[in-house]
Amino acid sequence: MRQIYFTRSITIQGKRVRYQVIGSGEPVILVHGLAASSLWWRRNIPALARHYRVYILDLPGFGSMRAKANAITLAEATEWLQTWMQHVHIQRAHFIGHSMGGLICIRFAARYPEQVASLVLVAPSVLFHQTSIRANILPMLAFLTHLSPAFFPIVCYDFLRAGPRTTLRFARELLSMNVRQDMQRLRVPTLLIWGEKDTLVPSIFAPLAQHLIHESRLVLLRNAGHACMFEQSRSFNAAVLSFLHAQTQTQERNHTEKNVTFPLLDS
Repeated sequence: MRQIYFTRSITIQGKRVRYQVIGSGEPVILVHGLAASSLWWRRNIPALARHYRVYILDLPGFGSMRAKANAITLAEATEWLQTWMQHVHIQRAHFIGHSMGGLICIRFAARYPEQVASLVLVAPSVLFHQTSIRANILPMLAFLTHLSPAFFPIVCYDFLRAGPRTTLRFARELLSMNVRQDMQRLRVPTLLIWGEKDTLVPSIFAPLAQHLIHESRLVLLRNAGHACMFEQSRSFNAAVLSFLHAQTQTQERNHTEKNVTFPLLDS
């Protein structure tokens, strides 16, 4: 089946937003992390788009939205995402969020559960202890030194596009934001994916995240770090598609059961 692909620009709250759409079917929204962009999903989009309508956007302040005039705060990102969905006429979608994007998706699902069909949280930046930017310098260096040659240029390019000021401002917000209660409130199907060798958001946090999120599933990817969706894209894509297909089948079955009618029996 031929995939539908197009790029659109719209204005939200006086700010220009560009997003891409590829594929057809139920909507899947990709939300990238700190100092990242839609480029981080390049090894996942083709596989997802064979079965779903994939929406790829850059958060304000990052990627193609790097202009200062587009900047928002991390706290505003949830409402911004909801407003964007209204503008593009998406009532309900599957969400896949990486790192900071995972945190945004958690906050969104806690506030707008009726708009979330399912969640895939990829090494979400949920910190279970107080930390500081200085304490994250060594993990960041470890992340950079273990990047694959194919991924290193993307990381550098996106960091330069975001700039140190925007990155630092979002990082400070990220480190001070507690989403534990939001995680406990979640009642949507959730898949957690972590790279076993993640240095930025260590996989030691994965079991605790799974414990906090009601009936969530956890997948650990071997030989993968923080950017596990790029580093182990085949395993990642297989896990995500298996999860999404299961949710789609469950929702279709529930819809059928709600609409089934039974013939009246003669007494």
